[in-house]
Amino acid sequence: MEDTKKRINRIIGQLRGIEKMLDNKRECSDVLQQISAVKKAIDGLSKEIVISDICKIIPQDKTGQVKQMMERAINL
Repeated sequence: MEDTKKRINRIIGQLRGIEKMLDNKRECSDVLQQISAVKKAIDGLSKEIVISDICKIIPQDKTGQVKQMMERAINL
């Protein structure tokens, strides 16, 4: 749960950075690059939450296999 909170705080920081970039009238390409980074961070957060939730309901000795399968499926 602590790692998830850190990821969320990092994303919030990235969004605030984008807001500042817009206030400072930064180049469109710079802003879009940061937006892309936020999208990837949110995708990673989503993946982490889904895998964590699924791992709660499967036997402990199978979590490694399930994590690998979920990551493959999500990355398709």
